[in-house]
Amino acid sequence: MKKIIPFVFVCTLVALGSCGSKSSQPTENEEIDTTAVVILDDDSLVYGICGDGTAMNTLQLITDSGDTLTLSIAEANDNGRCFGGFQSGDRMAVMLQDQETARMVINQSALLGDWVMPNPLDGSSEMGIRIKEGGIAESIDQPAVIYRSWKLINGKLEIVSVREGGNEEEEVNLYDIISLGSDSLVYKDADDTFEYTRYKHKEHKDAIKLESASEDDMLI
Repeated sequence: MKKIIPFVFVCTLVALGSCGSKSSQPTENEEIDTTAVVILDDDSLVYGICGDGTAMNTLQLITDSGDTLTLSIAEANDNGRCFGGFQSGDRMAVMLQDQETARMVINQSALLGDWVMPNPLDGSSEMGIRIKEGGIAESIDQPAVIYRSWKLINGKLEIVSVREGGNEEEEVNLYDIISLGSDSLVYKDADDTFEYTRYKHKEHKDAIKLESASEDDMLI
């Protein structure tokens, strides 16, 4: 989530701070450009790659800015705030307590994939969400809700969607991640809890290879 502050507000602050300087005041013929903006990013997560120096209670994070942090994750583990596990090369999002301790760890690589649940209107079918790299989200067998994008912000999962017949008006929802494993994903907001399992692609019967019968198979 971004905060956009009009540049005119910044100019106003500068003007107030220089009231004593008469030469700094604009003349009647001078125009102030108010079209520029200052963008502030209020996401508290640090992003990077899990390094080879990671151990059971220690995460080595090679950040996107090129720094290498060695973080204790013991407290995050004890508080159930490590989501998705970790292994070298995984993309991670970390909320820091300080430069040596992580308050929350989210494995973005583990978050990717196809997640489904039984359709509440038809228990014989499944519906869900496809979470892809690059912040892309897609719906799985639920045309009434069209997922557009996703991202992590301040330890929460943000999902943007539109509803069928809703004039393409985007809905932005923030969810708390409850659990993330190799085969399960649970997140919730104030009203609903979504419990998914990772979709397992079923092998078509024509692709199943059968062993040829041998003479021993014919013995009674």
